[in-house]
Parts: sequence; C-alpha cells; structure tokens
Amino acid sequence: MGQVTGTATRQRLKCRSSISGFTLLEMLVMVGIGGIILAIAAPVSQRMMDVQRLNAAQDEICQAMRQAQSQAKQSRVVWETSLRNQNGKVQWANHPADESPTESQWKNLDTTIQLDSETTLSQVNGLYRVQFNHEGRVNGQLGRITFSSKVGGTAKRCLVVSTLLGAIRKAADHPTQANGRFCY
Repeated sequence: MGQVTGTATRQRLKCRSSISGFTLLEMLVMVGIGGIILAIAAPVSQRMMDVQRLNAAQDEICQAMRQAQSQAKQSRVVWETSLRNQNGKVQWANHPADESPTESQWKNLDTTIQLDSETTLSQVNGLYRVQFNHEGRVNGQLGRITFSSKVGGTAKRCLVVSTLLGAIRKAADHPTQANGRFCY
C-alpha cells in the first residue's frame, strides 16, 4: 500500500510541473521580440499609409480636372480647376472660369497632404489653376501640381498638364528632374 501512495504522489507532482506555464525570462524574451517586430513594422506601415493618401489625392485632382474638361465641352464655356492652401488644408474647386468659386464649392483633400514646392502650374491671386476651353483644351496653363506628405517621407505624386490639347497624366517619384516630366 505504501508503494501505491508514493506512486500517486509522484504522478500528482508530474501533473503540477507540466502545467506550470512560462517563466519570467521566457515572457521577457517574447515581449522583447514583439517590441522589435513592432519597431520595424511601424515605419513601414506609416510609409504605406502616406503613399495611399498621396495616391488618393492625385486621383481626386485628376478626376476633378477631367470633370472640368468635360463640363467645358458640354457647356461650351471655359471651365477651371482651382487649388489653394486654406488654413493648412489643400482645397480644390471646379467652376466656370469667369466666376469665383463659392465657399461651398471648395472640397478638402486629406489633411496630411500639402502642395509641394515643385508645383509649376500658373498661380493667380493665390490659386493654382488649369482652364479648359469649349473644346476641352488647356488655355495655356501647362505645368505640374505636386503633392507631398506633411508628416514626412520622400514620396511625391503629381499631375502634369503637358499639352495644349488637354493631356493630363500622373507621375510619381523619380530620381532626377528630367526636364519637369516627373516628380523628383
């Protein structure tokens, strides 16, 4: 009978030791590894978000310009896409060129987007603008509108109005200026 009691005690001790969990050292190592992974992933995630915001701003303004171009053809009146910095925000509006946009016509881009110093579109009274005549052609305002992120990073996106026929094309990061054909 003594043997049976001794065996039962040993089995209980084995069970207790097999469910004891992690040691403090093991937990510290796991937390450390998690911290390293987070430190690597956070900047990459931030860069990806910045690029997504820049792409969205580029798409929105491209669509606005094409809409103004279409409006000009349909109405047989000169239409304009205007951009401005207002209270730290980039805003845009489509309107007939002979009318000033009302406050309700201005639409905001994401608050982390800014107009970059590489912007070469003509500027009149603090507004960057592109006008389209009744045939959808540009009224001489060739140039580039460039967006960058306020929160840092080197990514840039731009729209280039490159011909009097009204061609609008998107461009992105490029290592050199290349005669104004790219964002750099």
